[in-house]
Amino acid sequence: MSDKVKYELEFPIQASPNMLYQYISSASNLSEWFADNVNSRGKVFSFFWDGVEEKAELLSSKNNTYVKFKWLENDDDCFFEIKITVDEITKDVSLIIIDFADNDEVEEAKMLWESQISDLKSVIGSS
Repeated sequence: MSDKVKYELEFPIQASPNMLYQYISSASNLSEWFADNVNSRGKVFSFFWDGVEEKAELLSSKNNTYVKFKWLENDDDCFFEIKITVDEITKDVSLIIIDFADNDEVEEAKMLWESQISDLKSVIGSS
């Protein structure tokens, strides 16, 4: 059992669920905002940051709704999930990030997600 803590972030994004799903599920689109480069072979995605490769398996996904990945080098139950939600009344679209980090790294991890989502928003032209 790991001592990582689960945390959740929500980011309102002005984009259609269909468009957002393309950016969270395809390797070529993930490489535009999530990592320097992303390759996929089947369900295994290779993410590159500053020349360092980290592999994750796509555990599950649902079209226009979510993707869920597990880092392959971690032997714990941790994963990260990116969910698309649409408010039934206002039709506002948000991305919900569910991730895990060591207790003393949660704030840093949240800041990294904020930076990545900011990159995503600029890529898709959302404010």
